[in-house]
Amino acid sequence: MQKTYVDIMRELREDNDKTQQELADYLGTSQTMYARYERGANELPIRHLIKLCKFYHVSADYLLGLSKHRNSKNKCTFSHRRIVHLFLFSYFNLKFL
Repeated sequence: MQKTYVDIMRELREDNDKTQQELADYLGTSQTMYARYERGANELPIRHLIKLCKFYHVSADYLLGLSKHRNSKNKCTFSHRRIVHLFLFSYFNLKFL
């Protein structure tokens, strides 16, 4: 079974011995909101996705569960197609809620 991004977020946090509060502080959000992202109750904003990729030195594809490879260069990488897709997905989801 393929992992979802919420599974990967929790796994990365636990593997790095971080608390939800520490990551919430890093992202500039509350612990409650971070917990909602981690259990999938709220969608993770793109700005937080980017910051988490940089924090953990993984690719966005890895964090989103689209790749099993973390990214050998230890950089947060996004293809232009992926950025456009994420933007449009977020925009239309927010617009039609």
